[in-house]
Amino acid sequence: MGKKIGIGLVGLLVLLQLVPYGCSHDNPAVKQEPAWDRPETRALAQRACFDCHSNETVWPWYSHVAPVRFLVAHHVEDGRKHLNFSEWDRPQKHAHEAAEEIEEGEMPMAGYVLLHGEADLSEAEKKQLMASFASMFGKDEHDEHDTPDAPDKTPPAPPGDDASDDVGHDHVDGEAPADDT
Repeated sequence: MGKKIGIGLVGLLVLLQLVPYGCSHDNPAVKQEPAWDRPETRALAQRACFDCHSNETVWPWYSHVAPVRFLVAHHVEDGRKHLNFSEWDRPQKHAHEAAEEIEEGEMPMAGYVLLHGEADLSEAEKKQLMASFASMFGKDEHDEHDTPDAPDKTPPAPPGDDASDDVGHDHVDGEAPADDT
C-alpha cells in the first residue's frame, strides 16, 4: 500500500511538471527606478525586495520545479503588481506602505528570508530602509501612528490609465478598496 502511494506521488510530481504556469521566467526591461535617496537604500532594497518587487528577479533553481514554481511565480507576479521598483514610470499605488510592511515584519516574507539569507536585514538595516522608504514614498495614510501625511511622491496616473486599479488586490480583513474619487 505504501509503495503504491509513493509511486502515485512521484507520478503526480512528474505530471505537475507539464503544467505551464510559472515556466516563463521573464524579466521585463527596467523602465525607470525611483529617485533613490542614497546608493545604500537601493542596495538594501536589491537584497531584500528586488526578487519580487522589480524586473530584476533572480530565479533560483527551485523556481523551475513544480509545485514550488507555482508559488514563486505567483509571489513575483503579485509583488510586481503591488510595487515594482523597475516601473516607476507608472503609478505605484502601494509605495507608501513599504516602510510599514517592513516595520510589521511582513516584508521581506519569512519564507523568502529562510531561503535567501542575504535578505535577512539587521535591525539597523531595517530602520535605515524604513526611514528611506518613508522619506521617498511617504507613509501609509491609514497608520494611526503616523505624523501628518507626507506628500505622495509617486508619478500620477495618465488620464484613462487603469494600471493602478486595485482589481485582484488582497485587502486586509477582506475590506473593499477605498473609493479614490
